[in-house]
Amino acid sequence: MSLTKQDRRQRIKYRIRKRLSGSDARPRMTVYRSNKQIYVQLVNDLTGETLISASSKEKEIASQKVNKIEQAKLVGKRIAEKAKEKGIDNVVFDRNGYLYHGRIKNLADAARKSGLKL
Repeated sequence: MSLTKQDRRQRIKYRIRKRLSGSDARPRMTVYRSNKQIYVQLVNDLTGETLISASSKEKEIASQKVNKIEQAKLVGKRIAEKAKEKGIDNVVFDRNGYLYHGRIKNLADAARKSGLKL
């Protein structure tokens, strides 16, 4: 029996999460990508809390009429700005089972350009 697309991504996600863990000094930057939106969170896995979040649903980003790749760049830039305000410079990037190309890659690159170390 072959795996569904969701089952395959879930297995990849578990394999990645075995090795990654976020702390207060270096939180985990996790990405969720839906068909229309993209969401990113900085998570402290030791306490189980979300430190910062950003998404393409925020008013500043949603009001701009751009394609999804440009939207991902704006979200990456926004999360980096919020992290700088909280004093976070280093993060561990969790691609959450998605392939590292397209929107995921552009989000990570935009966060790097804005000063976040992945």
